[in-house]
Amino acid sequence: MKNVLVTGAAGFIGSHLTERCVESGYKVKAFVRYNSKGNYGWLESSPYKNDIEFITGDIRDYDSVYNAVKGCDTVFHLAALIGIPYSYVSPMAYIKTNVEGTYNIVQSCREQGTENILVTSTSETYGTAQYVPIDEKHPLVGQSPYSASKIGADQMALSYYLSFNSPVKIVRPFNTYGPRQSARAVIPTIITQLLSGKTEIKLGHTTPTRDLTFVKDTANGFLAIAQNPSFNGTVTNIGVKDEISVGDLALMIAKLMNKNISIITDSQRVRPDKSEVERLFCDNTKIISNTNWRPQHTLEEGLKQTIKFLESNLHLYKPDVYNV
Repeated sequence: MKNVLVTGAAGFIGSHLTERCVESGYKVKAFVRYNSKGNYGWLESSPYKNDIEFITGDIRDYDSVYNAVKGCDTVFHLAALIGIPYSYVSPMAYIKTNVEGTYNIVQSCREQGTENILVTSTSETYGTAQYVPIDEKHPLVGQSPYSASKIGADQMALSYYLSFNSPVKIVRPFNTYGPRQSARAVIPTIITQLLSGKTEIKLGHTTPTRDLTFVKDTANGFLAIAQNPSFNGTVTNIGVKDEISVGDLALMIAKLMNKNISIITDSQRVRPDKSEVERLFCDNTKIISNTNWRPQHTLEEGLKQTIKFLESNLHLYKPDVYNV
């Protein structure tokens, strides 16, 4: 890899991956969604801002995607709509962004002969675990319009490998957390409520379990997968092979922050019964066996870094508002 494009570069995982690519010595282009303020999201204040070529556009627009891909040997495609609750409100927006956006990437790369294409999936595509740990052969179940759109995007990308021999790799992270994550996710939701002085924490269901990976470990996983051509045409999980319930996670965070809490079930945060993914527990055997990647952060270490970040950036969040 020499010349790298990251789509969704202004976002949570994308900004960390973009910075990691710069640190690795690659020439990096960051594709960010056009906005009238010319704002580069989380990369706006990055120490590497001057080392990045920014391209504004819309992942749904083929022309802007095609132009962004020019001259790149590797594309990390992370641009997507990711909020599950909003997918209940506007399913079509997820189809256009996630499925059509992925088509724009793989077709642009096919026409230009891009050597390495990584498409970002999600553990939500597995639905509630039918067996554990969940390996890459687990059935796919679209329990929300979001997960269904990501299944569609994954299959679109893999069809290009099967039909045109496009060098596509599917990267399937389990639940990533850390600095810069939006408040629509459960960990920032818990921490920001505590930082704002609340002791009654509003959550949805607390029994589902999640396999949590610190964002810097996820970013390193992308790079490890990118560097292994044997992953072409396949799916690779990124996760730590551990699980914790949402309720226990809230108690763990409260303990780290020296707070006593009670948990209130907020009906607007509760997914429809058949749409709730009850258990996610990653089998990371494939990435462990075929790369040098290993998670470097324990859950406690990662949570401490996340708390520290939110303490300094609470003004960017709205703890009293439920983010759909």
